[in-house]
Amino acid sequence: MYRIRFHGRGGQGIKTAGRILGNAFFHEGFEVQDAPRYGAERRGAPIFAYVRADKKPIDERGVITNPDLIIVADDSLVTVPAAGVLQGLDDHAVLLINSHESAETWKHRLNSQAKVLVLPVKELIQDRAELPYISAACVGAAARLLGVIGQSALRNAIEEELSDQTPEKVASNRTRAIEAFECMAAFENCVHQKSSVSALDYQSPEWVDLTCDDARMAAPTIYANLTSVEVKTGLWRTMRPVIEYGRCHHCWWICSSACPHKVINVHENKPEIDYDHCVGCMVCVAQCPSHAIKAVAESQALQEARESA
Repeated sequence: MYRIRFHGRGGQGIKTAGRILGNAFFHEGFEVQDAPRYGAERRGAPIFAYVRADKKPIDERGVITNPDLIIVADDSLVTVPAAGVLQGLDDHAVLLINSHESAETWKHRLNSQAKVLVLPVKELIQDRAELPYISAACVGAAARLLGVIGQSALRNAIEEELSDQTPEKVASNRTRAIEAFECMAAFENCVHQKSSVSALDYQSPEWVDLTCDDARMAAPTIYANLTSVEVKTGLWRTMRPVIEYGRCHHCWWICSSACPHKVINVHENKPEIDYDHCVGCMVCVAQCPSHAIKAVAESQALQEARESA
């Protein structure tokens, strides 16, 4: 079964992209599921759409967590945990991203062995997030990467899904999709179906336990007015972020960039937290896509440190 997930922002046509790709699969004789997922947010909010396609009936339901192909129309979503762009990105998956940065840069940033490709554009675009007909380009590129959808099925799907639009708009979307389809010829058929996950192997999700501390723990302790380096602002902390290196993807980029106090430093692709100056804002816990940073009560962390000493 092919499992494809589109990510974008409201107004970029991600819902339509999923429907067009699903329709194109259907024209090629596949059983298909396609559905968007979004709330009542305003234009620009993160949304995603997913497509499943198989030659036999599809019994699988729900959000795709183990995709074969991830398509990102807006690269600013990568650092938004709620967008879930990196969920299920493993060595098997292919990541197609619309970005000014090169594929090599993204592989280095994410420290991933997944195949990373950048959506091609022929014209010089100042802001790729405003790329005209971005949804059509994503669909055209995805169709070529899958290697099982021809240009005829792609054209028919676009014409059917956009039948309520003007002929000029339909033609523009069709042209943009075919351009992207042809540009990705070198990577045709690079997306492969992953074997189905057995229900017998199901593992329940891990829950984050939040602890409650005495109110006195929230009182900051400042002993002198010195420089910011000499003042141990970590004394303010009531919760401590702890990196679980077994789950860390060593992407080096997200947690260190998101930290508002710049206390996460990276040495040889290994993030380290300066606890002398970490105030425990927990921004890193919220930002880490792989949930490799957990929140531990400072009292518990100090007790564990004393016991291990």
